[in-house]
Amino acid sequence: MNEAPPPPPFLTAAALGVPHGFFTRAGGVSTGPFAALNGSSRGDDDPASVAENRARAARALGLAPGHLVGLDQVHSARVHTVTAPCRGLVGDGLVTRSAGLGLLIVTADCAPVLLADPEAGVIGAAHAGWRGAAGGVLEAVVAAMEALGARPARIHAAIGPAIGAAHYQVQEDVRAVIVGLEVKDARFFTPHAAGGFHFDLPAYCAARLARAGVEQVEILPFDAYADEVRFFSHRRRVHRGGGPIGHQMSVIRR
Repeated sequence: MNEAPPPPPFLTAAALGVPHGFFTRAGGVSTGPFAALNGSSRGDDDPASVAENRARAARALGLAPGHLVGLDQVHSARVHTVTAPCRGLVGDGLVTRSAGLGLLIVTADCAPVLLADPEAGVIGAAHAGWRGAAGGVLEAVVAAMEALGARPARIHAAIGPAIGAAHYQVQEDVRAVIVGLEVKDARFFTPHAAGGFHFDLPAYCAARLARAGVEQVEILPFDAYADEVRFFSHRRRVHRGGGPIGHQMSVIRR
């Protein structure tokens, strides 16, 4: 009889107070550039491997694999409220108050954001790249959680491993969009020696959450670009000539 594989390792945030995990790239079955716990079905990885990786992440948090709900992520502010296992959702945010469901976000530089109001029994998850964050995906998740009975002042949020400011170079067009929305957000940009700017995406996400009334926000101190052993990074892969890349998973459950 085959023994069950050990659960994949994951990181947690003290702020959340509900079961969750920011998974690394360790503990899966994918190979090559997707090694090993690739959670993204958009790419050339074997679908059976991705399904097994997602099942391992679900089981690590005590979920039935079929009860892990994900998205076709498109850098939008679209949020779905889910009440049962489902597939085919397009957007960048999920919320639920249904017990036994897990919400899945996949990232490879963008910020995975997990949220919870433990008192109301409401959870949320967001995929926040600069476009989605600037477009309001975090505020949209908070609003969708409010519609289920959460209160912003009670919501705890955690921003998981994302590209750090030291490695995230953007040009004036990105800065212009973000500063055009809120002048004081210029503080998240510093000049880059080679031109353009360093952009602190996690801190920007935290500021957006604070303006939405979320008072308890934790930023996990991990740079996805810098830590190749534990994390996938799209930008790191581009800087090395391109090619396929995996995505790590972030999951929160009721």
